Amino acid sequence: MPSICELAPLSGLASEHRHDCDIAHDADPQVRQAFRRGLKLMQRGIAVLIQGETGTGKEVLARALHEHGERSDAQLVALNCASIPESLIESELFGYSKGAFSGALTCGKKGKVLQSDRGTLFLDEIGDMPYEQQTRLLRVISEKEVTPLGAEQSVSVDFALICATHQNLTELVETGAFREDLFYRIATGVIQLPPLRERTDRSHLLCNMIEHEIPGCDPLSVVSADVWPLLVNHDWPGNLRQMRSVIRYACAVMEGARIQRDDLPADFLKCATGSGSYGTPTLTLVNSAIPSPERWGEREDVLGVLNDCRWNMSAAARSLGICRQSLYRVLRRLGIPPLKDQLANGANSDA
Repeated sequence: MPSICELAPLSGLASEHRHDCDIAHDADPQVRQAFRRGLKLMQRGIAVLIQGETGTGKEVLARALHEHGERSDAQLVALNCASIPESLIESELFGYSKGAFSGALTCGKKGKVLQSDRGTLFLDEIGDMPYEQQTRLLRVISEKEVTPLGAEQSVSVDFALICATHQNLTELVETGAFREDLFYRIATGVIQLPPLRERTDRSHLLCNMIEHEIPGCDPLSVVSADVWPLLVNHDWPGNLRQMRSVIRYACAVMEGARIQRDDLPADFLKCATGSGSYGTPTLTLVNSAIPSPERWGEREDVLGVLNDCRWNMSAAARSLGICRQSLYRVLRRLGIPPLKDQLANGANSDA
């Protein structure tokens, strides 16, 4: 069975993602679990809904599920519902017959649904699909047939369905922006992709991306010693997409044999060193007395600083070289409750 890195580009999906990781084998445990569950769902004919922040690799996972599934001999057909004008999405998705409307191709057009027959239909950003087309999609899923625009006869179709979104579809249902019946049709098999800041394979991802930009190199020798922890420990609010962009930029502008701090984009460097407005800065660089916070030691390191500062949040934030808001984000991510909550819980237990 081929790895995700060896697969040829498929319809609608950029080949630039191929070097990120091998989802089936090398990825973060949470990502591998999402992959395994997605495969099991598809084997049962259950629609898969991939949820995750923008840039987390939802389309890469969809592609891996198709290529490792029972329909890999047929096409994976993708449509990004957010990138198609509302006036065109109906014809793109369902197709049209000859003379269906002014400007239509004389031979008609096969829509994405029919193109995915015997294969997989991937609807990215499903939360942005217009309400009227949600109704038509529900009918296609329920009846396994589609009627192109201007056609009198419906056509049978058989496809596996994968949807993806960064939005909270439950909230969209509550506001009336998303059909409740369609939601229950596509949300039977929900799988969640973690943001990059929660993944344990960031070093592996960085190596793969650097090797993609500089073939045959040793990624660890290409990045200078002070830059590597900066890259690994960054929060990456833009997830894989941001990481890929930063690495591509740095590899393009580097003048020596190694990527130096000055080779990193200015906006990234500003945030990563604690002076920006988003992302949790690396704790390694701002205080050399703190051991590397990567993976196992991060929680203990932060707790040590808090204890040294007697849990004074302002002092602890200054010691770490970050603002109070960033410190609270770190505490939430590491599952460390603020001191006032600990005291309150202690008082309740004493009572």
